[in-house]
Amino acid sequence: MPELTDLEQKSLDEIPHPALPQGSTLYGGTKIFPDYKAENGETYFTLVHGIAHESSVSFVAILQATRALRKGFETAIYFYGPGSLNCLATRGFPTTGNAAFPGEMNINDQLKTFIAEGGKVYCCRFGLSLHGAREEDLIEGVIPAHPLDVQDALIHYARKGAIINSTYMF
Repeated sequence: MPELTDLEQKSLDEIPHPALPQGSTLYGGTKIFPDYKAENGETYFTLVHGIAHESSVSFVAILQATRALRKGFETAIYFYGPGSLNCLATRGFPTTGNAAFPGEMNINDQLKTFIAEGGKVYCCRFGLSLHGAREEDLIEGVIPAHPLDVQDALIHYARKGAIINSTYMF
């Protein structure tokens, strides 16, 4: 432990640490709504406009889509604009696939899981081009899509009666 000034030590001693022992319950666990499962033919569609690692928006959207898939929904995610960057297999440092920090590969790993479990992932080609990314940079199984498909995909899934989760980050 570093040498502390009297005021630094006083500040540390004001509140005992840890305030609660590890494993203490901080929040209740009551689930309010039923754990719904998909009914026959139901779909779930997510639009993602968020940039990887700029916030948790993109990752949480992928987690929600994965949960919907596991509940039995036909599920698809459509990445567009800067959201297209989420689909890159070229993430990593110092080499692709290696994490420079814990969690760097969360999005890649979760998209691979989502695809392996039967989810569809679309990625806007124009969104890729805006950021100098190439189709060959996409995670295996990600479907490149024409820029005009963003709106038509939304119409397609809306007409199917899909639950639509639209995330947007600017």
